[in-house]
Amino acid sequence: MAAAVSAGILGLGRGRRILLLRHTRRTFASQTDGEARVVQVLKEKFPRASAIKVVDISGGCGAMYEIHIESEEFKEKRTVQQHQMVNQALSEEIKAMHGLRIFTSIPKH
Repeated sequence: MAAAVSAGILGLGRGRRILLLRHTRRTFASQTDGEARVVQVLKEKFPRASAIKVVDISGGCGAMYEIHIESEEFKEKRTVQQHQMVNQALSEEIKAMHGLRIFTSIPKH
C-alpha cells in the first residue's frame, strides 16, 4: 500500500507544541489519475506486455512512481536497454515527475 503523511500541530499550553504525523493509506484498488495515465501510456507503447503495475509512491501527488512491467518486448535486451525503452515511452510524463523507479522483466513461459 502507498502511504501518505500529513502533519498537524497539537498545542499543549505554555507555548509547547507537538507535531503529529498521521499516516493515511490507500488501497491499490483506488488508482490515482496519474497512475491510470501512466498505465494507459505503457499499454499503448508495450502492447505485448503481460503485466503492468504503476504505483504513485509520493503519496498521491504524482511526483514519483514505481513501475513494474513484464513484456516480451524486453527479450534479448539488457536491463539498461529495457529501462531506456520505458523512459522513452514515458518521455512526456517524466517531465512532470521528480523520480521514477523501474522494474522490468520478461514473461516466464
